Amino acid sequence: QAAQFLKAETAGGLRRSDLDPSSPIAQFHAWYAAASQPGAGIAHPETCTLATAQLPSGRVSARVVYLKELDPRGFVIYSNFGTSGKARDLFGTGSDGSSTGNLWASLVFWWEPLERQVRVEGRAARLTREESQVYYDTRVRGSRVGAWASRQSAVLTPGEGSDDGRAQLEGWIKETEGRFEGTDQIPVPEFWGGLRIVPERVEFWQGRQNRLHDRFVYERVHGDETGGVDGLQGEDKWTLQRLSP
Repeated sequence: QAAQFLKAETAGGLRRSDLDPSSPIAQFHAWYAAASQPGAGIAHPETCTLATAQLPSGRVSARVVYLKELDPRGFVIYSNFGTSGKARDLFGTGSDGSSTGNLWASLVFWWEPLERQVRVEGRAARLTREESQVYYDTRVRGSRVGAWASRQSAVLTPGEGSDDGRAQLEGWIKETEGRFEGTDQIPVPEFWGGLRIVPERVEFWQGRQNRLHDRFVYERVHGDETGGVDGLQGEDKWTLQRLSP
């Protein structure tokens, strides 16, 4: 049998009054700060699962990534968007019509010691090259070279003897090292950079006993040019509702 979630029971669980009434971004900041405390027992609270879906098949792919930035617009990760599976799912494969881009994506954060989960659903948008360069410059040189060298998700061809394909990757790295030899000013590749998930729906999940978990979901209500929401022209707001477990 699966273990019970008991940490929130003595505090009466998660209540609507515990959550920020207007913004899931502000609420995420609060939970992330708690997950980042040394005593929380969570080594990398920025770890999350990114899920995308390919069109027209609807086939879903998921992978673990790191959240690198969070701002009022959304959740930012960095990756290869040229040859990777996520690039195929999000942006399609070009003009041949074999794959249509699907910008809908989701993130899931799981902080087991706190018995908490956050689910984010929204549309993806690439950061500008200038924005990506700012983060790229903070990476160690080897990681910057690696971003140029790796044809992410491409099949590596085995060589002679016991080589299983790693030698091909190391060859690409050697070529890239030669290209940027003598300089630490390495430009961010055009195919690499930041991706912001702009949330439309964010769920905060607190484990409870007997699988009667507390779930609260924020959903975006879009404003419009003729008056917006509650008469506030052009502004978006968020609803907040409790969900059944």
